[in-house]
Amino acid sequence: MKKSLLIILAAALAAISCNNQNQNLNADVEVPVSVEDIKLKSIEEFINTTGTAFPKGEILLKSKITATYYLEKNPQTGKPWQLGDKINEGALIARLEDKEYVNSIKLETNKLNLELCESELKKQESLYEKGGVTLKDLKTASINYENAKTTVESANIQLEKTKVIAPISGVIVDLPYYTQSTQVETGSTIAKIMDYQIMYMDVSLPEKYISVIKPGQVVKLTNYTIPEDTIIGSITQLSPAINADTRTFKGNISINNANLILRPGMFVKADIVTNHKDSVIVIPKSIILSRQRGKTVFIIDRGVAAERVIETGLENITNVQVTRGLTKNERVVTSGFETLSNKSKVKIIK
Repeated sequence: MKKSLLIILAAALAAISCNNQNQNLNADVEVPVSVEDIKLKSIEEFINTTGTAFPKGEILLKSKITATYYLEKNPQTGKPWQLGDKINEGALIARLEDKEYVNSIKLETNKLNLELCESELKKQESLYEKGGVTLKDLKTASINYENAKTTVESANIQLEKTKVIAPISGVIVDLPYYTQSTQVETGSTIAKIMDYQIMYMDVSLPEKYISVIKPGQVVKLTNYTIPEDTIIGSITQLSPAINADTRTFKGNISINNANLILRPGMFVKADIVTNHKDSVIVIPKSIILSRQRGKTVFIIDRGVAAERVIETGLENITNVQVTRGLTKNERVVTSGFETLSNKSKVKIIK
């Protein structure tokens, strides 16, 4: 019996010894972690939305007469106008020639008639001052002059139809091909010009943000084809009415696209900045743990992990402002924190 007790006691002592050894081993294990020095940064709180960007200026130019078509040259390149060419207001895009049409306008004849009417009016004015003609004669001369002037103006308007001129500055986005010196019919599309240095975007915003979003707020816009570029815009208009079916309200965003990075029709992601703070403690949102006592993160102090309860302020998709619990220049654990416990020894790998 005594022998059995001795055997049991020896086994128990051996187990305790092994457990102590395992605990000592565990205590000596260094958990690999990555850390980041806490620095003061800026943070923005924003509301996400999407929409399609449209140009502020757009015009479709069509032939106003049936005539022979001649495409003009771009003075900047010396080549015929092409899709994508930048064009200035007043530039000649194409000529439409029709001698019969031009002759029917009788511009030169009408100009000569205007000169005669002008001379007659001056003569009648001089004679009227001397009492040589009646007021009726003077008014008749004046009417003839005004009619002749209107006829010349109308003739010039008709002649303008033989020229396709850019009424706005922008970019040629449509230029149907016609063989030089072929005939085009009235109503044929000659060119389409868009001015998209300034663009706009209509968006639908959730009802809960109606008191948060205001005109003038900055909007940061991106498109998946230009991930490295952020275009700046602003809220210009907001509807005070809520759509009863979608529970949203309408907003309008003006986009400064001076470098023509965004293209008309692009689907755009918009971040409306609703709050901004500079020189505050900002950490990645993903490193925050939810505990019973609140939000916590791990910091490193003398090679040991310490769990710290924090309070937060502004936040966005990736980052959060820490208003209490951390100080500048402390080192916060950014990876490897999942297996940490308070007072764990760590090995910093980054």
